[in-house]
Amino acid sequence: MNSSEVVVTGGGRGIGRAISLRLAQAGRDVVIGFRSDADSAESVAEEIRVLDQRALCVQVDTVDEASVAAMFEAAERFGRVTGVVNNAGAATAVGRLERNELAAIRRDIDVNLFGVIACCKYAQASLAKSGGGAIVNISSAAGTLGSPSTYVHYAAAKAGVDALTVGLSKELAPGIRVNAVSPGTIWTQFHQDPDRPAQVASVTPLGRAGEAAEIAGAAA
Repeated sequence: MNSSEVVVTGGGRGIGRAISLRLAQAGRDVVIGFRSDADSAESVAEEIRVLDQRALCVQVDTVDEASVAAMFEAAERFGRVTGVVNNAGAATAVGRLERNELAAIRRDIDVNLFGVIACCKYAQASLAKSGGGAIVNISSAAGTLGSPSTYVHYAAAKAGVDALTVGLSKELAPGIRVNAVSPGTIWTQFHQDPDRPAQVASVTPLGRAGEAAEIAGAAA
């Protein structure tokens, strides 16, 4: 296959879904990485096919090296990988640090930082085979704001993603570009409290939370 494709982890819902569709609208085929919700991933794939682009759904656990390797192997069989969006994230431990279990905190950090590192490691080889390309890491405004009393460990992981992005952009230049997009609070199913986006509206310059499609534009 000679078609140009982008791998999007967590591509079946929320920001990942919006990014996948925006890329398809721009004429790119999409490999949708998903962890557990196969139905949502396949629904996005069908929307992409309606746009006359190809889509492949691949189940992946981004904190498991063998699973990440298998996803990129499947992506290379499907087409020519020219972009990777590391979007998969988690925030299962919410609230003040002292009240959260360390096991839950570790799981969140594994997904939000180690998973991005693992995907960046394997993305390099796939992109190099295509003659170069781009990696986009979905970070968070939490990385600079700290998210006190909400999830400081998540903020710490996203700050790590920012540092990874800066360092890797220099390490892989000029053939592979590495950038990050750092959303604020977005209307998605990511939040345990579904009303959280409305609650932060009063402290944002626009007076509202963001929409996933607005993040998709930056990633594309």
